Amino acid sequence: MRLLLLFVLCLGVLPSAAAQGTDCSKLPDYGKLKGALTDIVKQGKDANGGLGNQEWGAVVNRDGIICAVVFSGPDRSKQWPGSRLIAAEKANTANALSLPNFALSTGNLYSAAQPGQSLYGLAMMGPNPAAAFAGPPTKFGQQDDPMVGKAIGGIIVFGGGLPLYTHQGELVGGLGVSGDTACTDHVIAWKVRNKLGLDAVPMGVAPGSSDNLIFDIQNGQSSSGFGHPPCKGGKPAEDIIKRLTQTMPTGPKH
Repeated sequence: MRLLLLFVLCLGVLPSAAAQGTDCSKLPDYGKLKGALTDIVKQGKDANGGLGNQEWGAVVNRDGIICAVVFSGPDRSKQWPGSRLIAAEKANTANALSLPNFALSTGNLYSAAQPGQSLYGLAMMGPNPAAAFAGPPTKFGQQDDPMVGKAIGGIIVFGGGLPLYTHQGELVGGLGVSGDTACTDHVIAWKVRNKLGLDAVPMGVAPGSSDNLIFDIQNGQSSSGFGHPPCKGGKPAEDIIKRLTQTMPTGPKH
């Protein structure tokens, strides 16, 4: 009886999941994220641009903890294996470098991270390999993916990562998508965020006060300082991207 009482008392002082930074209650769960990503990828390259590839997706909470990792294809081999980690790093980057009143997508960081620019070296911050590969590959993209519940870290400075804002304007984490061209990854991430209802972006560097990609690089220089290059490979996505703020506008929701 004494041992049982001691066990119960110990449980009472253990920190909760939220206290440890692993609270994912404000983010889509595994099923919702997988469903949204799969539905958008099925629209194909005519709607999304790029190569029409399958995609990986990941979300992190505001503390940078991975809450879900999914893929859109029938099994994990149908997406680029390297994109699992890239998607997670994109989610981390968008969350880590956005604020409650100011959003930056991973693609907004491209120009500033180039040699000679103000954020050069940013992309050299690598992920946490112990979190990425802590379990067997058979669990990759499953509900118990080894990354879930861990801080993955890492910085990515091309399209496909977006911060997540609730309809009340609360910044609750980040979304990362990877598996196609960087421009198409951005398109798919934008559509997934919209489908999940987490796109109440308060302000950003792109037209419309959004975190959309900016195509203003001329002779290697971005006039805004936040430019992203066009993407080669497959169907061009630039025109789709330029229309995103009209077809799926971000901003305060009521």
